[in-house]
Formats: sequence, structure tokens, C-alpha cells
Amino acid sequence: MSVISKPANPQGKGSVAVLDSLQQAKKQLIAPAKNIQQISSDLFTSLFVLNSQIRFKPTTGQAYWLYFKDEQYRLSLIAPEQWLSSQSGRFIGTCELQSDLTWTLALSEACANDGAFIQEIADQRLQLEQTLQQAEKIDDVLPVYLETLPYYSRVLAATLAYSLKQSMQKSGILGLNFRQAEKLLINRID
Repeated sequence: MSVISKPANPQGKGSVAVLDSLQQAKKQLIAPAKNIQQISSDLFTSLFVLNSQIRFKPTTGQAYWLYFKDEQYRLSLIAPEQWLSSQSGRFIGTCELQSDLTWTLALSEACANDGAFIQEIADQRLQLEQTLQQAEKIDDVLPVYLETLPYYSRVLAATLAYSLKQSMQKSGILGLNFRQAEKLLINRID
């Protein structure tokens, strides 16, 4: 009888790889000071993208395309014009990982003009705003570790949290609640 030995972790995504990925991302991080509105916006957009299926390691400055198919968002390396919509699903928009490890999302024209989609996004945004306003400290809401996310999304969520904490520290709002951070923003504007 022969025993076939399979590697325990064929994708190399064990805890050492996760820690290495986190350390590497933190070394490349450039996190500017941001006010509470920028933090909230960056957190929402980034979490929206990170909650999609990501099967590759995204890099900063590269355009990616977000699709919706089979009740799931998917981030892809393939542009909409490179395949049929029946294969890709609905094109949502173009995403880019920024140098501070936050994401941008430019909605497709079809999504931007879809009232139901825009309402769904507005509802999700309101939900995050309420969560931020109810938190004892803003940094309690940051996605330090989200077990429900796939590997790359989990690593990127952890580095996003680290980045936003650095930005909040530089702007003096780390450890504050939402109302305190808003008050600080208003005082700086005056």
C-alpha cells in the first residue's frame, strides 16, 4: 500500500505567508493625514471592493474591473471589452488600489445611471455611517481581521485598517469617536 502525501497548504497561504504579506504591504505604505469624512469614504469604498471575490494579489496603481455575476461581486484582471458580458456578468466599475492601500471605484456609466443600484449603495453607505457613529472609537470599526473574507481580501483589509489608523493618527483623530472627529474637522475649517 502506498501513501500519497499531499502538501498541507498547496497555495502557500499559511500564517507565515499572511504575516509576510502584511509586513511587505506595511513597508510600502504611504498614508497621508485624513479627516473623518475621507476616512469614512475610503473605508466604505475599500470594504465594498474587498467584499468581492479576489483570486489574485492586487498591486497598487493597476486598474482592475469589478463585475457582478451569480449574486457575487468579483474583481478581475480582464477589462469589459475583452470578453462577453454573458461570461463576465454585469460590469460595475473600474477599481484601483492606491499607494495608501485604500481602493477607488469609478462606476460604469450603466451603474451610475441605475437608480436601484445607486440606492443600494446609498443604503450600504448609510449603514456604515451609522456603525461609525455608534462606535466608541472610530478605529473600533476598522477591518483588522475579517475571517469571512478570502485570503487576499483579508490581507488587504488588515493593511487597510493599518493604513487608516496611520492616517487618523496623523490627523489627530485616532482614538476619537465620530462626533469628536467631526467636531475637530469643523474647528479646523473655522
